[in-house]
Amino acid sequence: MIHNTSAMKKPSQLVTSSVFIGRSLLHSLRNTEALMMAIMLPIMLMLLFTYVFGGALDPGGNYVNYVVPGIILLCAGFGSSSTAVDVSTDMTNGIIDRFQTLPIRSIHVITGHVVSSLIRNLVATVIVIGIALLVGFRTNAGLAAWTGAVGMIALFILAFTWLFAAIGLVAKTPAAASGYGFALLFLPYLSSAFVPTSTMPIWLQGVANHQPITPVIETIRALLTGSPVHTEIWWALGWCVLILAVSMVWSAWSFRRKAGRR
Repeated sequence: MIHNTSAMKKPSQLVTSSVFIGRSLLHSLRNTEALMMAIMLPIMLMLLFTYVFGGALDPGGNYVNYVVPGIILLCAGFGSSSTAVDVSTDMTNGIIDRFQTLPIRSIHVITGHVVSSLIRNLVATVIVIGIALLVGFRTNAGLAAWTGAVGMIALFILAFTWLFAAIGLVAKTPAAASGYGFALLFLPYLSSAFVPTSTMPIWLQGVANHQPITPVIETIRALLTGSPVHTEIWWALGWCVLILAVSMVWSAWSFRRKAGRR
């Protein structure tokens, strides 16, 4: 019996996106080593800074409350960076050619990676906060402050995941994508994540105070500790929205350019 394939109903955008999100999540579950490393490394850094350096950095013993927001963003950065490798792998192993023969928009492959990264990193954030509570982290945040902090974290993850996706699209190999992504992971170390920027050399303070990570960390720190939120929140939102918009446009342009040559 011959079927008329031209009459096949095209799947909806929601169904297509859901399929590719599920595909990316399954890949993450199968690559347990990378998933565990993205969670365990920030936790190990938190324990190191809290128990080894915390006494020297904050003799009062409250250093864990200071460092946790930075660790949360560091965990999000490690988790998001794997998106660059995943996207580059899909772009170089021929799977995009197969998807282009189907009645779907193959850009959903990238969207699937981004959304699954957001889900993975939010779960990892919950784990990191749970461990932080066990080692002494205490918060005065109410429901509204927690909602704001989670929203800020989610926006940061979304923005930087799209940035890593764009890097994966322009990288020639997965190894190159990993290297480019790793370079961005140094940003939290040049911010207020571990020490106040006022303790840094004058020339480094300018870098630390005017890069996107510092206002995001300061916003989350203020929300979780019950401190007043000042202009940092507007800088944090502005940076994240700018990175998100540029990265999405860059990703769409790079995908059309690269997939069109295949």
